[in-house]
Amino acid sequence: MTATYTFDVFSSLDGFGAAGGDWTGYWGKQGPELLEHRLAQYGEEQRMVFGATTYRAFAQMLASSTEDSEVRDPWVTRMRNLPATVVSTTLEEPLDWPDATVAKGDAVDVVARLKAESDVPLRSHGSLSMNCALMAAGLVDRLQVTVFPVVTGRTGADPVFRDAADFDLELIASRTLDGRIQELVYRPTLHG
Repeated sequence: MTATYTFDVFSSLDGFGAAGGDWTGYWGKQGPELLEHRLAQYGEEQRMVFGATTYRAFAQMLASSTEDSEVRDPWVTRMRNLPATVVSTTLEEPLDWPDATVAKGDAVDVVARLKAESDVPLRSHGSLSMNCALMAAGLVDRLQVTVFPVVTGRTGADPVFRDAADFDLELIASRTLDGRIQELVYRPTLHG
């Protein structure tokens, strides 16, 4: 049986994964319902998959954070303690991440092998360019976009789908969290 792969990403309404300026994490729009929902999602048995850039960013944010920081929200702590595969040609083990291994090689080959071999679902939070390549290769089963109610036209960073191929999206689930945040789950298929 092939494991399900979910590309999980946060986005502003205008498609940015982050923002500069005075925006905080979650663009300052998180609430208890979002945080509880995220913890429940990451409470399920699964394996995380990260690209090297996202792994480095998460490891750096966690290392420089305090116990009270939103960087250490319970769902993030849970994510960090799940088994993880980091796809990289440059990183070496050991990683500063419990139960993480480095998989050398092309992400498409690595994830195709993980999908064939894994007994648990696979999930990636972030890793934008890697996940766009995986979508183009038909390896992403679920695209979960959590849309925050902001437009970051001047300060937006990390366009979520920069250089992505064209995709048709079949909506398979949606929910509103804290009365303002939209979680949309799609089944992507390459257009054309």
